[in-house]
Amino acid sequence: MKRTIVYIVVILVIFALACAVLFNFNKKDSKDGKDLETVRLAEVAHSIFYAPMYVAIEEGYFEEVGIDIELSLLNGADKVSAAVLSGDADIGFAGSEATIYVYNGGEKDYLKTFARLTQKDGSFIVAREDIKDFTLDDLVGKTIIGGRAGHLLLNL
Repeated sequence: MKRTIVYIVVILVIFALACAVLFNFNKKDSKDGKDLETVRLAEVAHSIFYAPMYVAIEEGYFEEVGIDIELSLLNGADKVSAAVLSGDADIGFAGSEATIYVYNGGEKDYLKTFARLTQKDGSFIVAREDIKDFTLDDLVGKTIIGGRAGHLLLNL
C-alpha cells in the first residue's frame, strides 16, 4: 500500500514538472493574450540616446511583437559583461572595451559586439541658471562634474 502511494506521488511530481516545462508557466501574457518572450537587458547607464527604447518599453511596443523587456541598470561595463557571460542578462549595452577585455582574457565564450548604438558620449552640460548666448568660454574657471562614478571631472 505504501509503495503504491509513493509511486502515485512520484508520477504526479513528474507530471507537474513536465507540464511546467511544456507550458512554460513563467511566460507573461501580452495585452492581446499572446505569450511573451522575455529578454533580459542590462545597460551600463541610462542615456538620452536610449530614449526611443524607453518609450517603446513604456508604450508597450515590444509587447505588441511578443517581447517582454526586463531592463536592469548595472554600474560599469565590467558588470554588464559579467551579467551576459553568466546568463543573468541576455544582452548588454556597454562600451566595446568590455568585449576586448574579455576576449584578451582568453575566455572561450567571449562577448560579441554586433552594433554601434551611439557615436558620441551621452553627456550634456547643464547649469543652474539660464545663460544667454552660451559659448564654451563661459566654462573657463568652472568645474564640470561627471554624471556617474568614474566619469569625467573637468576643471576648466
